[in-house]
Amino acid sequence: MCGIAGMFDLGGQRPAPIGVVPAMARAIYHRGPDEDGFLERPGLHIANTRLSIVGLADGQQPISNEDKSVWTVFNGEFFDYKEKRAALESKGHTFRTHTDTELIPHTWEDHGADFLQHLKGQFAICVWDSRTNEVVLARDRAGICPLFYTVVKHDGAHWLLFASEMKALFASGLVERKADLQGLNHIFTFMGMPGPTTVFQNIKCLAPGRYLHFKLGQATPEQATAQKTYWQISYPDRGQEDYGADEKKIVDGFEAVLYQAVQRRVWADVPVVSYLSGGVDSSLVVAMANKVMGRPIPTFTISVTAKGLDEKHEALATAKHLGCTPVVVDCGHDELRTRYAELIAAAEFPVIDTSCLGLLDLARAVHNNGYKVALTGEGADEWLAGYSWFKFNKLIGWMDKAPLKLAYRFRAVVQRILGQPRFDYGTYKASRDMMGTRNGWLDMYGVISVNKLRFFTGAAREHVLGRLAADDLELPPEMHRWHPFNRQMYFGARVMLPGHLLASKGDRIAMHSSVETRYAFLDEDVIAYMSKVHPRWKLRGVMNDKFIERKVAERWLPREVAWRRKKMFRAPMDSWAATGAAGGKESWIDQVLSPESVARAGYFDHAAVARARQKLSKRGGLDRISLGIGLTGVLATQLWHHLYIDGTLCDLPTKIASAKAA
Repeated sequence: MCGIAGMFDLGGQRPAPIGVVPAMARAIYHRGPDEDGFLERPGLHIANTRLSIVGLADGQQPISNEDKSVWTVFNGEFFDYKEKRAALESKGHTFRTHTDTELIPHTWEDHGADFLQHLKGQFAICVWDSRTNEVVLARDRAGICPLFYTVVKHDGAHWLLFASEMKALFASGLVERKADLQGLNHIFTFMGMPGPTTVFQNIKCLAPGRYLHFKLGQATPEQATAQKTYWQISYPDRGQEDYGADEKKIVDGFEAVLYQAVQRRVWADVPVVSYLSGGVDSSLVVAMANKVMGRPIPTFTISVTAKGLDEKHEALATAKHLGCTPVVVDCGHDELRTRYAELIAAAEFPVIDTSCLGLLDLARAVHNNGYKVALTGEGADEWLAGYSWFKFNKLIGWMDKAPLKLAYRFRAVVQRILGQPRFDYGTYKASRDMMGTRNGWLDMYGVISVNKLRFFTGAAREHVLGRLAADDLELPPEMHRWHPFNRQMYFGARVMLPGHLLASKGDRIAMHSSVETRYAFLDEDVIAYMSKVHPRWKLRGVMNDKFIERKVAERWLPREVAWRRKKMFRAPMDSWAATGAAGGKESWIDQVLSPESVARAGYFDHAAVARARQKLSKRGGLDRISLGIGLTGVLATQLWHHLYIDGTLCDLPTKIASAKAA
């Protein structure tokens, strides 16, 4: 993968300000340290920083078609490059390079704005057609590759700026850093940033399967930034799912599409490795990759150095069974306290899931061992019901038949026992109505959302309690026709994948160390297959999650691996509870959580923060998980504010977020 950036004068005439786009490119040097390239014309300046993976010798971007009328910069991979290239050449197109980037201008020539329907893979794209002055910015279907944009007025003209990371927008010197309270509402609702809202005012990200399409000289800022949909996940109407009476046939079908997805993703002009946890997802990907490669693939594993959270032994046993040579990376309290700022700087938003630091270190280990590409098992839990809330929802499914007010009262009793605050009935009903039914995702993530009641204060509290975060998700109206179970699946795909796993554990974290991650479970054909099958192939009974995947895994792995229960991979969340004990490199914790810093940032009630730290410093407590997540969210937000907004909340260097641009 690479980094892309640039700016367009919506009037289509003015030259870009000198030095702006090169500065944007330098800010994302880590995404493409191998080479860079630029295209400058009246009305535009676009750039690419390249991580060379395919077409090593001749893949420099920007790349054009034969007559140099259509230009593109591209971040990502097209895994069917060879087949698509052959098809385009049979139509008379001439290729001048050996890189998959060149598919873009030729496909645009054939299909125009419909070209995205003919491109498959993981990608963020910018296309400019000089003949019509059309511009397209697009993001892949699953949301693997990010793309951010904003419009600013500079020297009397409206400029649209775009980049793979927001730090490149700030490096332009034209974009102001201001917190968006609705973005923070997302963080404390979804534990991530699913988009299009971000944590910065006036900066949006393209949602998965969306694109911008406008003409220079004709588009207003509103027209240029109107997101259009070329794809979104869809499920059959309830009762129209593939029930799968023939188990062998349906398992064979899933095995075939998944194997093909792995086969596509080991293709590269550089060596490919894989992440490996103790679970079935990455283990199955590694087993299939070994067969494709004809040899064991190197593996990289995180060891969480805290009791009850480590999967190292299971992962090493799987690696030994498959003949792989493992690399193990430790992550624990010390790493969290000393390097959490680096994680926030890389992700560009408050990261609540502490395990993401392990992924940051894992990518660094891949890079330090001389590799650029890693396979991963992410995506199966979202499409095949791997998370605990699916089981929880099925276990208490009787509540679907209960009146809504009775369900709310039951929930209120549970929260009272746990010592949690609770939302009013109107908020609960609005969320339920939006989702069409009671939703296991909502039940579980309510544990996170109550922290808005605990910690926020002032204008921030008024905002996050006055508007539903889900209002920004643009939920498809046909969702209400789907099986209730599939509605839950949709939320995982729309929120967890782009907002958390592919952001704070995926692209930004891996590319911080110049590593591309590839996702077999997010292959278009795999997604389509998983969406059409009946929910019983996703969760059988109450406990047998990812049922169809585990039936496939029985053919590739020992049965105990195929049916191993999922552990919620996380690192310790009480690393910042104790006050006064942190010193040296760790003193920033007390500093950003001090009454003075909390008041200066203005989001949280410093007395509530102090109470939470005191409570978490003691053992036990029924509400420990929710409170720990909440305090981590507070700390992550304070740290993000210091790194990106203010710079006065602690002694940590304020240039961390732009260190590689210096």
